Amino acid sequence: QVQLVESGGGLVQPGGSLRLSCAASGIIRSISAMRWYRQAPGNQRELVATITSSGNTNYADSVKGRFTISRDNDKNTVYLQINSLQPEDTAVYYCNADVVRVGESGYWRNYWGQGTQVTVSS
Repeated sequence: QVQLVESGGGLVQPGGSLRLSCAASGIIRSISAMRWYRQAPGNQRELVATITSSGNTNYADSVKGRFTISRDNDKNTVYLQINSLQPEDTAVYYCNADVVRVGESGYWRNYWGQGTQVTVSS
């Protein structure tokens, strides 16, 4: 089985910064795309950032210029640097990854982490 574990969330004042981490572990052969989603109370889960295995990135318009996604393939870890935090950034942030497992080839399985809470408040 593959597990994704997020960390780095917390309470921060408006204008502050956080760095979220998501470490993948388990029977991993390779990891293709990795993503960060977020879900605020009463809202649908939204995609905020994507990074491919080669390092190409995409961002939602609402976070472009403030969020930076990166990855360390040796550690099977994806990061989300969040700057200039605003109250509307308050949400549970989820890690998502397309993983090819050991013993399998030709396709990937999609996995989710359990989320880490980011709260922006003064």
